[in-house]
Amino acid sequence: MCGISGFYGLKSINKNTINKTLKLMKNRGPEFSDYKVFINNQNIIYLLHSRLSIIDLNQRSNQPFILDNYVITFNGEIYNFKELKQKLIEKNVKFKTNSDTEVLLQYFKIYREKCFDFFEGMWALAIYDKKTNELILSRDRFSEKPLYYYQEGYNFYFGSEIKYIKELSNKQFTINKKKIINYLNLGYKSLFKDTDTFYKNIYSLNSGEYVILNNKSLIRKKYWKINTKINYKISQKEALNTIESLLSRAISLRTVSDVPITFCMGGGVDSAVLASYCVKKLNLKIRTYSIVDSDQRYNELPNIRRILDDLKCQNRIININRKDCLKNLKEIIKYHDSPLGTVTNYLHWLLMKEIKKDGYKVSISGTAADEIFSGYYEHFLLNFHSLKNIKKNLKNEVFYWKKNTFKNVRNKFFRNTHLYIDNPNFRDHVYDEYKKLSSYLNEPINMKFHEEKYCSNLNNNRRLNELFHETTPLILSNEDKNAMMNSVENRSPYLDKNLIEFMFSINPTYNIQNGITKYLLKETAKDYVDYKVLYESKKMGFNCSIDTLINFNSKSMKNFMLEKSPLDEFLNKKKISLLLNSNYKPNYQSKFLFNIVNTKLFLENNL
Repeated sequence: MCGISGFYGLKSINKNTINKTLKLMKNRGPEFSDYKVFINNQNIIYLLHSRLSIIDLNQRSNQPFILDNYVITFNGEIYNFKELKQKLIEKNVKFKTNSDTEVLLQYFKIYREKCFDFFEGMWALAIYDKKTNELILSRDRFSEKPLYYYQEGYNFYFGSEIKYIKELSNKQFTINKKKIINYLNLGYKSLFKDTDTFYKNIYSLNSGEYVILNNKSLIRKKYWKINTKINYKISQKEALNTIESLLSRAISLRTVSDVPITFCMGGGVDSAVLASYCVKKLNLKIRTYSIVDSDQRYNELPNIRRILDDLKCQNRIININRKDCLKNLKEIIKYHDSPLGTVTNYLHWLLMKEIKKDGYKVSISGTAADEIFSGYYEHFLLNFHSLKNIKKNLKNEVFYWKKNTFKNVRNKFFRNTHLYIDNPNFRDHVYDEYKKLSSYLNEPINMKFHEEKYCSNLNNNRRLNELFHETTPLILSNEDKNAMMNSVENRSPYLDKNLIEFMFSINPTYNIQNGITKYLLKETAKDYVDYKVLYESKKMGFNCSIDTLINFNSKSMKNFMLEKSPLDEFLNKKKISLLLNSNYKPNYQSKFLFNIVNTKLFLENNL
């Protein structure tokens, strides 16, 4: 894992600015940093890199890496690089390193932009072709690695983080007020509906996309789009066998490392499957890290202990408290160049901080299992919609849902079994209580909900929107920055192209059986994961109570929230004061207050 940045254009950048940028990049790559400059006619090209050594620790793999006419600055991991390398060795291609970077560049040399089809991994990269004077940028299929850019006429800047672009361009960027308003009113699920950032004119490259830049044009192309055609001929038994094989490969690939790895361990299925497979199937000795909240609604300690007793692996428990929360948030938000999306993102930072303290450089998390395998309460209702014409099966699933799940569901919309059956276009739940929250804004927005149409199947289409636009992108963005802030690489085994393509090619009703969510994942893992953990019907998630972190009833916090600040432009302070002084705050209001704190700290950092 590394940091990348660069420039393609008509101006030169002084060495002092380059060095300042490399210094900013040190968190992402504390072990080595360098840059290369190329002049081709009128064009000047700068490629910067900072390295966190994970694969082939030798300095021969330092970047920017040059192979004939090609120069690369690359952030990420190509997990299947050993297989790809062997195929080229069989064709008499010679290698001088053991790194995935060289394999990547060799494939680009042979296949140009088609090389991305071969890679299983996470990446953000820039390749400069000295012969054609082209700069090629690419980002992985699921946006695991960030890549931002800014274009000003013929001058093009890019980087793993927005601050790199700010430094290289020597510009002060205006806050994107629309993004601020959407975040306050609509919440985190609105943030990745487009490629805008919290700064005007700085954008994020799309997932599964590459860009070709030369002195005449900028061409954008998708190298991958998920195939959403469902093959109803695949039986449930066949699906289970295939998933077992694909999941095994996905986990095995993502545990390849020349340094020790750790696991973020919750009390749920997703992390338990990953850790258990590594211990029992791969015979790895692992170390795990867990967050525990004293609020019993979120306390997963009993399940965590069950997993630990079963695996006999090392573990560190981090107890959540209010100490330094505001100070930490200020530091995190400054590094992220954006407000934090959710409380969960703060908890992940706490884990990364401890992982760094203990000297580890790689962390595994269970991101996206819910979206892929159907793990949210909403997915029950999508499943009911899929079964609406199969009355016997629908009756059976509703029976088990009422028996085992209904009592745990707090969201009023998700307590209605016919929500999607009666209205397939219902989406008011996506932006939690946005109509009520709009009353706190000085200028309420006129919101028209939008989602991408990936396929006609409602169940799959909603989950694909979660995967690419609503939930997973925010988690990945924050996990990357939290990890890199602490010089740790974060890996997500469930985000495997072959696994995901297969999961969206089978009958979606397989995902929930007899009221059991993520049924296929659980059945696949039942031989090596504790039964009680696997079939727990109450979903807590990696979360905590906001009250555990911030006391909104304290005088100091009220003063902080209501003092004169850039927030005044966006919020009705009188109504916020009434909210702070109310005795009872439902969950959506607590989240809203947390977002206000984040926004205030972000805006004040950009004065």
